[in-house]
Amino acid sequence: MSKLGAVDSALMDVLLSEAPIGFALLDSTGRFQRVNRTLAEVYGCDTAQCRDRTPAELLDRDPDRIAHESAVAAVLSGSGTVHSEHRLEGGPPDASGRPRQWALSWHPATGADGTVEGVVLIAVDCSDRFSAEVALRRSEERYRSLLTATNQVVWTADANGDVQEDCPDWRVITGQTAEQYLGRGWLDAAHPDDHEQVARAWTDAVADRTTFDEIFRVRTQSGDFRYYRSRAVPIMRGDTLMEWVGAHSDITTQHDADDMRQRLTQQLGEAALRTVRLQKATSDLAEALTVSEVVQAMTEIGQSAVGADTTTVGELDRDNLRLHVLRDDSAVRVPGGRVAAASAQADLRVAMETAVRERRPFIAGNPAELRELVEDDPEVLAFLRETDERAWVALPLLSAGQPIGALRFTFSAARDISDEEKVFLEALAGQCALALERAKLFEREHRTAEALQASLLPEDLPKVKGISMQAFYRSGTQHVQVGGDWYDAFPLPDGRIAGVLGDVMGKGIKAATGMSRVRNALRALAFSMPEPADVLTGLDRMFDATEGLDQVTTLVYFVLDPETGQIDLSNAGHPPPLVVGENTEPWLLAAEPDTPLGVSSERGHHKFFVQPGNTVVLYSDGLVENRKRAVATGLEELVTVASQARPEVVGDPQHMLQYLVEGMLAGYEQDDDVTLLAVHLPVLDTAPE
Repeated sequence: MSKLGAVDSALMDVLLSEAPIGFALLDSTGRFQRVNRTLAEVYGCDTAQCRDRTPAELLDRDPDRIAHESAVAAVLSGSGTVHSEHRLEGGPPDASGRPRQWALSWHPATGADGTVEGVVLIAVDCSDRFSAEVALRRSEERYRSLLTATNQVVWTADANGDVQEDCPDWRVITGQTAEQYLGRGWLDAAHPDDHEQVARAWTDAVADRTTFDEIFRVRTQSGDFRYYRSRAVPIMRGDTLMEWVGAHSDITTQHDADDMRQRLTQQLGEAALRTVRLQKATSDLAEALTVSEVVQAMTEIGQSAVGADTTTVGELDRDNLRLHVLRDDSAVRVPGGRVAAASAQADLRVAMETAVRERRPFIAGNPAELRELVEDDPEVLAFLRETDERAWVALPLLSAGQPIGALRFTFSAARDISDEEKVFLEALAGQCALALERAKLFEREHRTAEALQASLLPEDLPKVKGISMQAFYRSGTQHVQVGGDWYDAFPLPDGRIAGVLGDVMGKGIKAATGMSRVRNALRALAFSMPEPADVLTGLDRMFDATEGLDQVTTLVYFVLDPETGQIDLSNAGHPPPLVVGENTEPWLLAAEPDTPLGVSSERGHHKFFVQPGNTVVLYSDGLVENRKRAVATGLEELVTVASQARPEVVGDPQHMLQYLVEGMLAGYEQDDDVTLLAVHLPVLDTAPE
């Protein structure tokens, strides 16, 4: 709570000592700091005896103690003003000799930042109701006004709105002299762009006798500007305006925080919109089974989600020498190839070739940037004289880190591509690459269903220092059908590793496409909001929009920090992960799994640490469940089999997965796909000092 100036302090002392109402100020611990004589007499002691004591220490009766303590606690907790129904008895008797009854009200005393720093207690003699109301109107107006104005820099003005009393605290901030400050000179400290508005608001408040409340920038002695909130209230006596009492409060920190929140809210809104668009694009691309359908879907996505005027998809030939524009007879040469360019569009050649060659986005937001990027290539200069295009973006289409083609967007107006939009476009290119690869696989009639299944799983798991990852997949069907099991692992932008193992109910193309949609959507979500509960919540929304009620999908998704071994994990109805340690008995993560995807629930989030030498194994239900073994029995057997693994097996995740599969399927007929993903943290040898 800010301190009053000398004049205000003296005025407050007189008011408190002579007021016919009881007044007290308690600090944040509930102890009296100031008590006027009237209230001290009610308590049966003098003012000095009240200081630094709690109400419970001054009161004899339990009801009085309870009323005081509960009210103080409520105000300090942020409940605002409390008007107590309890009546306090005490003080000199009234004219008839009866004990006086006092009505109590409790008010928060706030600091400059709005936090509650104490409690103001006002006690009004309600023995004579009329006298109490008159006293309340005459005194509480002044007390409330003073309390309102004690946030930071207190100031006063006469009834005409002119400052007549110096305010050294304000002049210390602004560097004004007393002559410059008095009258309405204090307004001159306002920023030039704010001065007229603040002066007009003050004039209107004085004319209308209404509360003045404005936020504006103030020039300080150092020459910089800070945000202040100035609030003043009229002091009335009947219908007569006596004066104005106000306070200037520095809210720069709060203003900056609000501004930051607004920017973050805007950024989050834009990120959410991009996520929705990416989810929609992912869903549309997942439905495209042929290359032609992929190109058509990308054309629609380029227009609706990117705002591009044209969208071009290019594919490298088998020798990686030529870049063919799909649905077009032209081809452009990749540097180092043997075939000359056939396309007359120089920007197409430059943009897409550069994206493929350098394996990074090629972005020119306007013709000047394009000329600079191509170093005034004559063909490009000629092209710019003939085209209406004014911005270009080309992105490589990568599969397992290798280019398979390029994606290009053009715009008829200059465009500033932000970092956030660049991330979105790269993610979109990743989805396009996945869809293009999937469509090419679908069109290869000679490939078997097992090859299709394998192509939908990552060819290589990410290689990260300090961890070892291995996966295992074995089809459980005797027919040429695609299963719904899948696993995936990929690095996140913040250096952590994301991993997932899931299972889509059913077989065939329906299960495969459902698995692909979930896998692709998960990658897209993880790229922008990697935390497990957020990813599964996003998948639930996607699932509701794209999947049928019978497309039951379960999965375990985790994020691993290689530096600390911390794993954050969410489980959507999947069997619990197995943890195998070198020096401990294996165990199942006992956290209760949430519901499968698409079933409404609040997604859980579990955190644990993987110790060096331990292995975390994710697996599909085909490992623990079959026609002769229930899931619960299979989970018990899994722990038993893992506990019997030799040390050399425990330390090698590849051997560990093979060992678990052989041990769990021994004596059983495999009737479902079996998929496993292992994450192992090896014990690293410490270098000698």
